[in-house]
Amino acid sequence: MKYLLSSLVIFFTAAVVPGFSQEKIPVIISTDIGGDDPDDHQSLVHFLMYADRFETLGIISSPPGKGRLDDIEEVLDAYEGDFPKMKVSGLDYPEPGLLRMVSKQGATEIQTTLSPERLSPGAEFMLKQIIDFGKPVYVLVWGSMTDLAQAIHFHPEIKPLIRVYSIGSWNTQQDQKSRDYLWNNHPDFWWIENNTTFRGMYMGGVQEEPWGNSSFVESFVKDFGHLGKLFFEKKPDIKMGDTPSVLFLLQGNPENPEGESWGGSFMRSNDRPNYWTDKPDPELIENNRPGAKTVNKHRLEYLKDWKERMEMLK
Repeated sequence: MKYLLSSLVIFFTAAVVPGFSQEKIPVIISTDIGGDDPDDHQSLVHFLMYADRFETLGIISSPPGKGRLDDIEEVLDAYEGDFPKMKVSGLDYPEPGLLRMVSKQGATEIQTTLSPERLSPGAEFMLKQIIDFGKPVYVLVWGSMTDLAQAIHFHPEIKPLIRVYSIGSWNTQQDQKSRDYLWNNHPDFWWIENNTTFRGMYMGGVQEEPWGNSSFVESFVKDFGHLGKLFFEKKPDIKMGDTPSVLFLLQGNPENPEGESWGGSFMRSNDRPNYWTDKPDPELIENNRPGAKTVNKHRLEYLKDWKERMEMLK
C-alpha cells in the first residue's frame, strides 16, 4: 500500500538521531561487511577517518554473505579506541555512541522473489531516517541492493529524497533479483551504478612506493591507531572497492556525476535521465575495466589526503 509522504512522517514516529550537524553531507551506508570480501572493513575504516565530513544517518548490515551488525560494531570499537585523538584534532567527529545508534541489522538473506516481500529492520530504519531528514540523502550501497529495494518497494515516495551510488559487479551477481526489481520497476530515482569504475581504486594510477597498494598500508596505515591496525589485520593491502562512493562525496560536485571527482566520472543514460554508469571511452579503460581511470587518475591526491588523516592517530 502506498502512502503519501506526510503519512510516512507520521508512520515513522522516531526522530532523526540527535547530535548531528545539519551542514554535513547526509549519508546512509548499506554494507556487506563481514561477508566474503574484507574490503568493506577497509572502506568503513576509511569512511570513519572522514566521519567529520558526513551526517551519518545509518550504517546497515546488508547481504550477501555472513556479515552481520557485529562486524560493523567491530570497526566502531576501533573508532572508539581512536576517538580521543580524533576529538583533539579540532575536526567535528561524531561520538562513537551516536554511530552505534544508527548502525542496524538489515536483511540476512538475498531477495528470492521478483519483488521484495518484507521490510527488514535495517530497511525500515533506512526509511525512517530518510523521511525524518526530509532532504536528499546519499545512499551508498556497498553490497547487494536488498535493503534498498525493500525500502523503495514498500514506500516509493522516498525516491525524490535519495541519491544512490551503488557498487555493482559481483554485488549485483549475488542478488540479481533486487537490482533487477529496481531497474525494471523504478526507472526514475537518482542512481549511479558503478560496475567497473571502482576498480580504479586499486588498479593503475601511481603505484610507486610508498603509494602502492601494499607499501601505502605498510607506511601509513598499519601502525596508526586501532583503526589502522584493524585495517591491516583484515587485508594488508589496498582494495577497498567501495571507497570510491565516499571519495565521490569528498571531492567534486556530487550533484554532477558527469563531472570530475575522486570517486569517478560517469555517463548519463539517454533514456533514463537520473541514471549514470561507467564511461566506455577507450582512453578511460584500465585493465579492461571501463571508467577505472576516472578514479585512479586522482590516486596520489586522495592517498595523500588520507595519509594526513591517519597521522593524527600516531
